[in-house]
Amino acid sequence: MSKYASEPEEEFTFNCPSCQDGILKIIKNLYDLPDKDKMLIIKFECDNCNYHQNDIIPYTTRIEPGILTLNITTDEDLKSKVYRSPTGELEIPELELAVEPGPSAKFYYTNIQGILYRFERAVLIHKNNKDLSDKERQDVEKILENLRKAINGNFPFTLIIKDHSGGSYIIPIDYSKLSFTKFDISQNS
Repeated sequence: MSKYASEPEEEFTFNCPSCQDGILKIIKNLYDLPDKDKMLIIKFECDNCNYHQNDIIPYTTRIEPGILTLNITTDEDLKSKVYRSPTGELEIPELELAVEPGPSAKFYYTNIQGILYRFERAVLIHKNNKDLSDKERQDVEKILENLRKAINGNFPFTLIIKDHSGGSYIIPIDYSKLSFTKFDISQNS
């Protein structure tokens, strides 16, 4: 067990919803992160079919609807932490990339580089579904090229998170590069 994890607070068991035969064990752990942040990790694990899932719930949230904007200009900025709630819209305009919340969206915790890797996987899937003769494939190649530069800290960009519920937040390496604009009533509809 991690030195940052508390002992499991609660443990439950149920029949597995995936295979119906196994026992699904649910374990809650509270983690104290080195930066004084806390997060709750709920782990679901079946002893029969190996179904598993982790839900991550931060204890530190802004709980204020608005737009978070982080300017990434160095490879150090890639270490900034991002908590994206299921209602958070994520965008990198310079790379023409965006993630919009959907009905099965989940909360996730990662750093900026982790977000870039997620985008890279999605763009590669999109590219591989294009015909070799498709002109859009060249555009996708250019996005991939810039995305890989960004992953290595060689392409400055802006990360924008719009969250109407206020559950998303960023813990930047350099707070001077982060801005927050609160939604007013007319923006929130």
